[in-house]
Amino acid sequence: MRAIIDRFQPLAALAARLLIAWIFIYDGYVAIIDYGGVGDYMEANGVSRSLLPLAIIAELGGGLFVAAGLLTRLASLALAGFCLTTAVLFHAGSGDPMAMIQLYKDMAIAGGFLALAAFGAGRWSLDAVLFR
Repeated sequence: MRAIIDRFQPLAALAARLLIAWIFIYDGYVAIIDYGGVGDYMEANGVSRSLLPLAIIAELGGGLFVAAGLLTRLASLALAGFCLTTAVLFHAGSGDPMAMIQLYKDMAIAGGFLALAAFGAGRWSLDAVLFR
């Protein structure tokens, strides 16, 4: 069984990076095309819209770095922090069942990013090519 798992490890690591990065790439893109709406959402939750450019950089930039496997450990740590921060700022304490689902989702994604930070991007990544 271990040999089978080891054989597919590079593919699994690539798939994991692409799947976890996709939501951030997409959300960063949406924040750009609906800048006003996202800013309004932030302010409705007590977060200054002036932080939106930083959120876009974190989501879009961090997502692209993770997807490419470039500086993956650093980008993953940053995105884990981003997930935990958004969980607290936007979803914790509201009592709304949907907000609780979002809170748990953000925490789970942060856990995935921490696993990437711990184990790296895998063999099929720019990190593997550039930093052998």
